[in-house]
Amino acid sequence: MSPEPVEAIRASLLDDVAHGFLTRQGGVSTGELAGLNCGPGSGDNLALVSENRARAVAAVAPGTRLVTVYQVHSPRCMTVTEPWPEDKRPEADALVTDRPGLVLGIVTADCAPVLLADHEAGVIGASHAGWRGAIAGVTDQTIAAMEALGANRGRIVSAVGPCIAQESYEVDESFRDRFLSETIENHRFFSHGAPGHWQFDLEAYVAHRLRIAGIAAVETRGEDTYAQPQRFYSFRRSTHRGEPAYGRQISLIAKV
Repeated sequence: MSPEPVEAIRASLLDDVAHGFLTRQGGVSTGELAGLNCGPGSGDNLALVSENRARAVAAVAPGTRLVTVYQVHSPRCMTVTEPWPEDKRPEADALVTDRPGLVLGIVTADCAPVLLADHEAGVIGASHAGWRGAIAGVTDQTIAAMEALGANRGRIVSAVGPCIAQESYEVDESFRDRFLSETIENHRFFSHGAPGHWQFDLEAYVAHRLRIAGIAAVETRGEDTYAQPQRFYSFRRSTHRGEPAYGRQISLIAKV
């Protein structure tokens, strides 16, 4: 058992909502996945993953029931009325609810976790925004699903959690071209890297998508998952190191 406490990073815009961007600290997984690994698809012992998830929920919203999805880098958003069986998780990358007692969870390992809330309407959301989901509109779909529950985008506030930073995210020309084909203005999210390569600012792009959707406010964390191996899991870092597996941190938001 780890003596470390669970670390939950909180956002000021969501200060009256139970939420947290969890790090890898305070869990029971061991080896290369050591810490609070909350990814059932990581190859970790599922009993350890279950214990880590229970610890995460207890740190953020004790007594609530966790709901997650089978993430596939899509724009699909699910409206949650009650938890579904873990082995029947729908394929999606975002969740929204207006039901008390539920905590929505998104797992990441470099992608951007996004938590959203309309305090007045009592509607919350969580999105998994990797580059594919982000450019496909996963945050737009989340906002629309929140509105269908009575939220107003002019009242929604959001926070983009720890993700891979621009200085750690090298991409090639074809990657950049995908974003420029959406709008030439997306050039602002790329800086020059090695010859034929660029550095992509995922956090800034996701925040931009949220802002142009017309929500009230967006908060960013500026935490680089790649560069902080003691605090965060990172798919790209594990790949560069030739590690056989990588863990996932979880981000949670609840209506209690």
